[in-house]
Amino acid sequence: MPIRLRLAMHGHAHQRIFHIVAVNQRARRDAKPAEIVGVYNPHVPPGGDHKTVEWSVDRIRYWLHVGAVPSKSVVKLLELGNIVKPGTFYSSLTKKTPPEPATPSLSEIRERVATTSTS
Repeated sequence: MPIRLRLAMHGHAHQRIFHIVAVNQRARRDAKPAEIVGVYNPHVPPGGDHKTVEWSVDRIRYWLHVGAVPSKSVVKLLELGNIVKPGTFYSSLTKKTPPEPATPSLSEIRERVATTSTS
């Protein structure tokens, strides 16, 4: 059973909070998780000055150690919390490299034409 660390959405409209959960990667977004490892509240409370994240660092490290793969948004939170260092294996999983172009560029075509016409 492949496990993934991802966010599950809870709360009222426009007042959402997100649980950081370890869940089967094939399950729906709000499915029953194997474990809740944290809570992320993206809303700044009145009189407050920052968003809040509460998590169990030991349990997050455990799930990463046994092979759970974090989602892009969870990787960003873990990097901000210094649980996962930027530039590690997990952050490279979330970055998509652009595919190589199948068609040659205009400058390559001009070079080919120039070399074949001079011969």
